[in-house]
Order: sequence, then C-alpha cells, then structure tokens
Amino acid sequence: MSEQNGQVAEVFGAFRFLVELEGLAVAGFSEVQGLEAETEMDEYREGGVNGHVYRAPRGIKHPRIVLRRGMTSPALWEWYNQHAQGTVARERKNGSIILYRPDGVELCRWNFTEAYPVKWSGPALNAMSSDTAIESVELVHNGLKTIYNRR
Repeated sequence: MSEQNGQVAEVFGAFRFLVELEGLAVAGFSEVQGLEAETEMDEYREGGVNGHVYRAPRGIKHPRIVLRRGMTSPALWEWYNQHAQGTVARERKNGSIILYRPDGVELCRWNFTEAYPVKWSGPALNAMSSDTAIESVELVHNGLKTIYNRR
C-alpha cells in the first residue's frame, strides 16, 4: 500500500496476467515486455536564441511487444514461421495483455492493434543449469490503448 493525497492506494503485483489474441487466451506467458509509448519530438533552433530549443511532437512510437514462456508447444514457432515463409497472408491480429487483481478481478488491460510476429527466439541451452527452457516471440503493432477497470 502507498499513500496518495492522504488516501491509501493499493499496489498490485505484476505476476497475474493473461495474453489474448482476437479475444482468445493464447498461452500462459511468464513475461511480457514492451508495453510502452513514446512521443517522438522534432527540435528546432531559432537563430540568435541560445537559451532554449523549440520542440514539436512528431508522432508516437511503440516498441515491439515481447512475449516469453516456457517451451510447452510449437504454437509460437508455427505462428512466426507462417509469417516468415509467406504461406499465410500477413494477417494482423488485435490483442490484449490483461493484469488482474489478487481477487481475480481485471485491473487493467493494454489493447494492441494489428500485430504480427517478426522474431522468434528459442531457449538458451546450458547443461550446467537447471533453468526452464524459455522461448519468445516479438510482435510489431500499430498502437496501444490502456484501459483501467475503476471498480
């Protein structure tokens, strides 16, 4: 718990989440990265004005969403490989990453649009380690929208 404006605000863990594609839960992922948005800026200098630089927004950029999970099925590889081989039209999919409260109620979701896989990574293998074999897939997309559940 933390305090904001004299009120106690609950802090939630980042480990209860689900990934959906086209409204269907696709897998139990162990890690998601890339929930970011950044406004790109153009900088302009005015002749004779040395005290500051003018900045104007150019556009929004979103990094790739990286989904990681233990090797459990060939589904991630097959999804990537279909796009890499060109055997399927570059069908883009909408999806969501959903964060849940400890009581199982949805806290927040990040909807991403028109995504498709551009990179697949297999596990790092090491005979001296007992780590889980993890695969990952990277998705490019055309935007994020954050939706908070106010209940």
